[in-house]
Amino acid sequence: MGKNAKPDTKQLRAIGHKLKPVVTVAGNGLSDAVVAEIDAALTRHELIKVKLAVGSRDNRDAVAQDIHERTGCDIVQQVGNIVLVLRRSAKPDPKLSNLIRIV
Repeated sequence: MGKNAKPDTKQLRAIGHKLKPVVTVAGNGLSDAVVAEIDAALTRHELIKVKLAVGSRDNRDAVAQDIHERTGCDIVQQVGNIVLVLRRSAKPDPKLSNLIRIV
């Protein structure tokens, strides 16, 4: 996949499989500091995993939706307590972007 190619969901999930969570959302929920960290990680890496340690499935779904709304990212996949999210960058850094670097 080249620089300008747009990976489909299957390719994104394959790339995400190799990643480790970069942010963990604890039981307190989604604070402004956590949102800022997710936002910064998305800016640097474009595709990241977030671990949701917030209890029940309903809580995890609500936090994942809140992440989507507050950061403007797309939820690629949600399995258990891990969410794979994507937000494209206008000028991705080839050394940091998971979409360019891993492929």
